[in-house]
Amino acid sequence: MAVSIGHERPPYFNINPDRALSELGQTTGSGDFAAIAQACARGREDLASRGLQEDGRKTLRLFSTWEITKYLIPVAPPHFRRVLKANPNLPQGRSETEGGAKWFTFDEVLALRAHFATEGSKAKEYAPYRPKGLPAKLVAVANFKGGVGKTSTCAHLAMSAALDGYKVLVVDLDSQGSMTSIFGGQVADEWQTVFPLLARHYAEHLRRDNQGRLDRGEAPIPLDETLSEALSLTSGDVIQSTHWPNIDLIGAQLNLYWAEFQIPVWRMAARSWKLWDALTDRLAEDGVLDQYDLIFLDTPPALGYLTINGLAAADILLVPLGASFLEFDSTGRFFDMLHSTFRSIEEGENTAARALGRPEMAFEWDAVRAVLTRYDGSQQAELAALMQAYLGRTLSPHRQDFTALIGQAGEQVQGIYEADYRDFNRETYVRGREAFDETYAAFKRLVLGIWRRDELAARETGEVA
Repeated sequence: MAVSIGHERPPYFNINPDRALSELGQTTGSGDFAAIAQACARGREDLASRGLQEDGRKTLRLFSTWEITKYLIPVAPPHFRRVLKANPNLPQGRSETEGGAKWFTFDEVLALRAHFATEGSKAKEYAPYRPKGLPAKLVAVANFKGGVGKTSTCAHLAMSAALDGYKVLVVDLDSQGSMTSIFGGQVADEWQTVFPLLARHYAEHLRRDNQGRLDRGEAPIPLDETLSEALSLTSGDVIQSTHWPNIDLIGAQLNLYWAEFQIPVWRMAARSWKLWDALTDRLAEDGVLDQYDLIFLDTPPALGYLTINGLAAADILLVPLGASFLEFDSTGRFFDMLHSTFRSIEEGENTAARALGRPEMAFEWDAVRAVLTRYDGSQQAELAALMQAYLGRTLSPHRQDFTALIGQAGEQVQGIYEADYRDFNRETYVRGREAFDETYAAFKRLVLGIWRRDELAARETGEVA
């Protein structure tokens, strides 16, 4: 049947200038930005208040027996109930109705997992693989293109690892603080971010340089109030707990962006300061790498000094992108900038190293993977296959599908794993979880392969038994 095509004009014709003027409102000055920011802050607090306790802290939901035995502890429900009955000292959960399903806090889930890991079958993986004597793995999630699912991917990998039993630290390097909001972080100013760690690293370098100046009879460079205060702080002073019992956070807020202006000033004053090592060195010297299994670094959508610190610290680099020409093109430019930036640092350092007869340096990552996010197989399969052909191993073969659960969880200001499955259609929940469970499985294979490689190498050198 023929389709009738109307003769209505598009909406951009015949716009009345006087009516447009009546809708326009007043001009905007710089002072008006404050009012807009305040309105956004009030709205953000209103949205973030969902799921918060009276003290403004987030809470983590309970987990049912069905969920525990399906997703968290590999044991059949009847056996799970028998173990609880035989061990009254173990968490017994609580029922919302008489004879209803049992629900447990995640602290209780961790206690139950520890029991099964000790007393259960050795053929099952109750506790995740983690080589003894080796430091935590640092994972940076980065791309200078916004909207690619960077923070969402980082947050859900952190939550996945926590559900799997790992001890996790999340470091928010983005002054927008989205990751901090996801984990309910309370950050008053830049002194509760990574800024004092970077400042302390510079202050210690300056103090060493000053000792050299004094030895040569030269006047030292005075430490200002900021640097003096930073010398009294460690990583422990900026790490805060979250509503997840095994996820801690170094948060971020708008003032952190000041570091992008301050770091080059410090670098100009002391050209020998290795600014790219600041975060790595502080986390290592403060013992953080021994306190956690995995450390996730959420970087800003720009290749600035904070991103450089995160990438230089990372053992693993994940680069999320969508299956579109523009994102593929942008990501290629991102890798080109990474090459230029880190190659420039290496060349500058190694020119001096060769002159002084010292070993040359080279940045190295255990693995670098691009990850397709928000994937729609019905529309993007051909382009995704083309990207895979060009990128090969660099592009993870796993593609993170977009499902209704992802959108709904975002609207409720929480991660998918924080969502109560009873708030969704069961099929929607299971399908939504599958997308992120598969993403975590691909990531976990990567981490376990790296840890195993490190473990075997350490055994050969006698560093671990």
